[in-house]
Amino acid sequence: MSEKMSPHSALIHVMVLVACADKEMAEQEVILMSEMIRILPIFRNYNVDDALARDAESCLGYLEKEDGVDLLMQDVAGALPPRIGETAYALACDVAAADGEVSQVELEILMIIRQTLGVGRLPAAAIERGARARAMTL
Repeated sequence: MSEKMSPHSALIHVMVLVACADKEMAEQEVILMSEMIRILPIFRNYNVDDALARDAESCLGYLEKEDGVDLLMQDVAGALPPRIGETAYALACDVAAADGEVSQVELEILMIIRQTLGVGRLPAAAIERGARARAMTL
């Protein structure tokens, strides 16, 4: 945490934070994160083999601290260009919706992410609705 976080690492940290929020990372969340990293343009230059395990472990390291979520979100906000805040929030919402249920703890984490990254209420509502629509099953 002494080294500045990269924008890619910040996005990974946000996804892992949401997935770990309710103390159990669902298989659907892990699968979705892997797929998003593999196909989304925002991750085009992210080296999965070298960085993913390190970034996930780093996120867990933050969460072991007393003010870990606050520290993590400070570093995430410092690493992301402001124009990527909505993208980070969208990734977080997709991970939260991946297992078909969004817990109260996940909702609280999403609110912290939204507020820290300056995502407005209207864009947030649209992003949340899109995540819900993508997570629907027949």
